[in-house]
Amino acid sequence: MELLQQARAEIDAIDAQMAALFEQRMQAVARVAQSKAQSGKAVFDPERERAVIAKNTARITDPALQPYYWRFITGAMAVSRAYQREILGRNVAAYQGVQGAWAQIALQSIFPFANQLPCETWADVFDAVSARKAEYGVLPFENSNAGDVSAVLDLLYAHPELSVAGMYDLPIRQDLLGVPGAALEGLKTVVSHQQALSQSGPFLRAHHLETKAWGNTADAARYVAELGDPAVGAIASAETARLYGLTVLAQGVNEDGDNTTRFIVVQRGGSGDMPVHAGQRIALLFTVDHKPGKLAQVIERIGGMGFNMESIKSRPLPHVQFEYYFFVQLICPADAEGRTCAALLENLQEPCRTVRLLGVFDRETREPGSEEA
Repeated sequence: MELLQQARAEIDAIDAQMAALFEQRMQAVARVAQSKAQSGKAVFDPERERAVIAKNTARITDPALQPYYWRFITGAMAVSRAYQREILGRNVAAYQGVQGAWAQIALQSIFPFANQLPCETWADVFDAVSARKAEYGVLPFENSNAGDVSAVLDLLYAHPELSVAGMYDLPIRQDLLGVPGAALEGLKTVVSHQQALSQSGPFLRAHHLETKAWGNTADAARYVAELGDPAVGAIASAETARLYGLTVLAQGVNEDGDNTTRFIVVQRGGSGDMPVHAGQRIALLFTVDHKPGKLAQVIERIGGMGFNMESIKSRPLPHVQFEYYFFVQLICPADAEGRTCAALLENLQEPCRTVRLLGVFDRETREPGSEEA
């Protein structure tokens, strides 16, 4: 017991030193923010951040501790970015829906310190970012079961002033919720978004439950909470249950346990000369002449430069009947470096009618409630 007390006393002393050093570090971060305010530089400099993280991790002499310190310093950089955004007034992030919606849960996971701006529609999120009412917008882009969210892709095409700052995969687990005192055996009707109801079909049929489609899962949970009827439940997240004072009656009722939604983060500008390294994603929008072989030429050039095409989608070209624009997401090759992206864009100019770089980013998986990485 004496050994434990001594170790705890030593940790307390170190924590006191770290708290003082944290204040000093954040004061320096504030000066960095002031400099960026004068120069107009972006808060997030991925090349600089990677260099700082690598340099500091290399200072740890015990190899067993290096991955833990990498996590620690990565979190410190995320806190620094958040503080800079707060100082610069760039700490607003927009989402569509109400509190407890999956987009809000994703936003909270990606930007835990941001001021959240709820919007009624996806178009309102784009407009908020375009008008600089929000620094970022968080929107669903693709679901592992239901496929892409075409309306969001079309809005992205319609806003050339915006770019993609990142993509984040969020595992989706839908729970069956009821008011306090309710029981699964007493339920008669379940309300939720149509997609959540469809994904939970086998469970609902097995329990002989009627369904009612709702605008979104979070609002369905709010409706059930306000209704107060133990015979009516909602399919939504466990986070939503806590938010509206509901009880989880059954966990993971959606059929696919691997159900994941990919969210994009949009920002104004920011798709210029971004650094590129192996494994990063590049997102492009392009059009080609409606002639034989044109699309094949684009695909051949992408593959010829070593990029793996992770995704390709086509959508109707606005105001041009039966012609299409294309979205592609590429994985950078092992030998990727800073000029790789520029070389790819230059190589695509000839076969493409138009080509637009949406963003260069690392795709990450986020768990609900996780810290910004």
